[in-house]
Amino acid sequence: MKTLLAVDGSDNSYEAVHALKYFSRAEQLTLLHALDVPRPAYPMMLPKVAEDLYKTLEQSKREDGERLLDRVQSLLPTHAGPSTKYLRIGSPEEVIVSMAKEQKADLIVMGARGLGPIKERLFGSVSHRILTLAPCATLIVNGPVKAMKQILLPLEGLSDAEAAIRFLQLKPFHQAIEVTLLTVLTSTEPPWPGDAAAAAASTEKLEEQAAYIEGVAERLRAIGYQAPGVAVVGTPSSMILQETTTLQSDLILMGTRGRQGITRFVLGSVSHEVLHKMPCPVLAFH
Repeated sequence: MKTLLAVDGSDNSYEAVHALKYFSRAEQLTLLHALDVPRPAYPMMLPKVAEDLYKTLEQSKREDGERLLDRVQSLLPTHAGPSTKYLRIGSPEEVIVSMAKEQKADLIVMGARGLGPIKERLFGSVSHRILTLAPCATLIVNGPVKAMKQILLPLEGLSDAEAAIRFLQLKPFHQAIEVTLLTVLTSTEPPWPGDAAAAAASTEKLEEQAAYIEGVAERLRAIGYQAPGVAVVGTPSSMILQETTTLQSDLILMGTRGRQGITRFVLGSVSHEVLHKMPCPVLAFH
């Protein structure tokens, strides 16, 4: 598996480095730091002065970036795999996505900067934009990383399941894990009680979802994973967060569905809420 580790020197960035301890040895590990160097914005400044100021700032940031990459390389787990360091000038999301395409990465690993929902609406979020544009799976680390043994895998349908199986067939994790599969049946009960037909239909639908989850679980067991499954009724985002807390999950593994689907994943109510309230890292796969 080819892995791209994007670092910016934040606490969560270093936690992303630590997270590599729980992933399999990379065939190729790319360490990347984006130099986001602003141009001087003083209209009365002479062009030569502005250019000299920019070059001085770029050189300072480049030296800081080289020290950061050296530090990160020294902290890599012993089984991380062969690593190469890169400094690239540009906005972080553009640099990261471009490098992922160039290196044909299977996984991007990065720390979340922790923007709240209001700030994100105003300024955007690097991690959200990368989830939108990334050509591969992306791990967003939002705090201290525990040993990745218990993983929650919410599934919406067959396309999610197929993508999850493809990703897990890469054997991305360093140690044995348990993958708990979750499907949420959105409650459609009418506001009045006693509707036997609606109750029966809901029960039948839940049984169908449970059978679907068990079928996926059997396929995961066949490739070496422990894979219990559960089907529940409720609001998807709430149930995902509830199950994460109940199971004390170390990671939420979620699927995306192409450009249109990714946009829904990033901006839609369910996944957006999970990303903002995630009690553990989130790994989004295509």
